[in-house]
Order: sequence, then C-alpha cells, then structure tokens
Amino acid sequence: MQEFIAVILGFPAIVYSILLAVVLVYWVAAVIGMVDFGESDIDLDLADPSDLSTIASYVVAFGLTGVPFSIVVTLLVLTGWTMCTLASIWLMPWVPTLLLKIVVGLVLLAVCFALSIIVTARLVRPLRGLFVTQYGRSNNELVGQVCVITTGSVDEREGHAEVAQRGAGILIRVWAATPNTLTRGSRAVITEYDAAQRRYLVQALEGET
Repeated sequence: MQEFIAVILGFPAIVYSILLAVVLVYWVAAVIGMVDFGESDIDLDLADPSDLSTIASYVVAFGLTGVPFSIVVTLLVLTGWTMCTLASIWLMPWVPTLLLKIVVGLVLLAVCFALSIIVTARLVRPLRGLFVTQYGRSNNELVGQVCVITTGSVDEREGHAEVAQRGAGILIRVWAATPNTLTRGSRAVITEYDAAQRRYLVQALEGET
C-alpha cells in the first residue's frame, strides 16, 4: 500500500492524481447540490463549424461529443490516471537516473493522454443515448407549455428544463432574464423559441414562487 501511495504521489502519476482529486471534488459538489450537473454541458452547433472554438473543434474531431463535458473530462482523467499509474509501477523502477526519470515521465504523460482520448471516445459512444436533448417535430409546438426547471438557476446564458409531452419528459435548453425566481423544481411557461441558439425563453408560472 505504501508503495502504491508513493507511486501516485510521485512523478509522473502525481499530475494525474491532482487532476483526479479536482474531478472528485467536482462530483462531490455536484452530489450535494453546489454544482449543477446540467450546466457543464457543451452545446456544439455542428451546422456551422466556423463558430466552434479551438477546444470545441478538438472535442468534435476526437468524437467526444454527445455527453456532458464533465463526464468527458472525468473519463479522460480516470483513464489517464489508471494508465499512468500502471506504467509508473511497471516502468519507472527500471529507469536509472533522475534526468531519465523526468524524460520518461514526460513521455508517459503524453502517451497516456493520447491513449486516454482514444479510450474515452470509445466509452462515450454507448452513453450518448442517455444524454440526447430531444426536440419536438416543431420546436414552436412547445411554446405555451409548462416546464419544470432542472438546474439550480436560470439566467441569460444557461438553464435546462423538462417538459412533459406524450407521457415522456423532454429535456430542453432554456433561458430567462435575471433576476428571476426560477430554481430547480420551479414551474415555468415557455414563451418563445430562439432558433439561432436552439433554446427557449421561459418565465415563472403565475402563482409560483
């Protein structure tokens, strides 16, 4: 056990160990409600690639779309940490000098990162169906309907809600002018659809606090 701890706290595994600790803190915060899981989504409009940022372009190129970005980062860190730790256990003891250990460690970090992208891309494929944002045949059909907010708050930039349609809950992106009283569990009415941003304008239902 002491040898394992020494490995994960030593170079190069320590880099991934720190990232893993950050990821764990994030998920603990998400579980206790300090972070809204839905707000970590990356929404990419593939119809206009010129609008994609550099990071988003890489996300698309590596096939890491279709699931919340927090899950992508978690899988990247977890797979990278696993491979880097195992490589450190098996390989680093055979490296004789400190200088060579640094060089080999840097190479391991690069190789593990590259491999983690490949592994993560394969892992997210079966998960995409669980995170599909569904839309009606006509987005304007939802205007006037009541939805339930699923994120901790709704502002001009971010928000998610669920609207019941034909007995199934449909997840939609929403926004509202601030300040407002919309929180998780609040009911709101959909007043407008923004085709450019693919989201709905909502306002608190009368009588709701």
